[in-house]
Amino acid sequence: MKLYSTQHESADVDLQEAIFRGLPPDNGLYMPYEIPSMPASFFESIHTLSLPEIAKAVCKNLLGDDLTDSEIDGIIDSSMTFEAPVVSLEENVGVLELFHGPSMAFKDFGARFMAAIMSHYLVKAKREIRILVATSGDTGGAVAQGFYNTPGISVTILYPTGKVSDIQEKQLTTLGGNVTALEIDGTFDDCQRLVKQAFLDEELRAAFNLASANSINIARLIPQSFYYFAAYAVLRRQGVTKPVVFSVPSGNFGNLSAGLMAYQMGLPIQAFVAACNANHPVPDYLASGNYNPKPSVETISNAMDVGAPSNFIRMRLLAGDAIEQVRKIVKGYDTSDEKTKEIMLDVYQRTGYVMCPHTAVAYDGLTQYALDNPGEYYGVLLSTAHYAKFLPTVESTLGTKVVVPARLAALLDKQKKSIPMGTDFEGFKKYLLL
Repeated sequence: MKLYSTQHESADVDLQEAIFRGLPPDNGLYMPYEIPSMPASFFESIHTLSLPEIAKAVCKNLLGDDLTDSEIDGIIDSSMTFEAPVVSLEENVGVLELFHGPSMAFKDFGARFMAAIMSHYLVKAKREIRILVATSGDTGGAVAQGFYNTPGISVTILYPTGKVSDIQEKQLTTLGGNVTALEIDGTFDDCQRLVKQAFLDEELRAAFNLASANSINIARLIPQSFYYFAAYAVLRRQGVTKPVVFSVPSGNFGNLSAGLMAYQMGLPIQAFVAACNANHPVPDYLASGNYNPKPSVETISNAMDVGAPSNFIRMRLLAGDAIEQVRKIVKGYDTSDEKTKEIMLDVYQRTGYVMCPHTAVAYDGLTQYALDNPGEYYGVLLSTAHYAKFLPTVESTLGTKVVVPARLAALLDKQKKSIPMGTDFEGFKKYLLL
């Protein structure tokens, strides 16, 4: 796989360099020159394939020039060890549950794949690296779990103080070992800015082999495309033949970009709904044609509190670049906190299904899409994290206690270990160089 920078000022790179560099020197994002389509035979038999089998087929199609079949098999076998079921919610609506991995969030797919492929290259090259990652909630826990005690890798996680849930914070601050958490006195956008600046700082790059585990890294997007194919396979097994619409709760837009990669590989998708909370620069862009990132605002769906999504350019390019093309496949809607709570309660009272706030935003996005696009199709909501990770909001909204999985409940009694830090880059840089 050959990749270019979206800024077109840095040299092209191969997959290995793109993974370990994270960001090109010109501050763009790495994009593959070619995303080859899956063969027709793959879609004809997709209903017979498991998620790991789908993942192997997609990887061999994308990365066959970089890794042998046996290397790809090993990476998938070690990372894709959990399923992504589609649970029927109501007529023509299902929930793609992406929280059955170790950290109970969809980021497990990307983090575990990335840890496996990095480890593969590190063992061959006998290198050590330092991972820097910003999180608005679930990325931190998934990266902490995915890279914990991986030889040759140390992990530094930046998260905004007071803006992640208690369980999310415990997931990224209680492991120790090769994982360190920095509690930034600011927003996710501040955390993301610090990580980006670090990758562009020549002194830091000379001192460390830096890599990113955020969705700015192409190795995060590739495995997230797997579950779009897997969801389609599940629906076909269930006898669903209608066109499919995916409603994606969106913040940094890595998840939706991964879906567009699957679309580019031939997955038949009618539309993607970019479902946003009060941070909605992409729905605004789709409505006006002008992209104007803004400072993020705090909501109950905190993992989506991103005012300047890093993957906007990838999303745009994968959807066709020109605004008219993007609008054909991506539809944008936003939802208030009040409406989010109304949906969580309504769905629970009607169906008994407990949604996290992010899933409720996806539900409302699909509802708004249905009003604008009447017709026959099957809507799939991406449920990106287990509801118990947002316990106070869920229980106060539903007016009842809910079941907390044992592995999450066990975290509540653990003592967090984090290093408080401001938002100035020099202070962050000084810490890294200690």
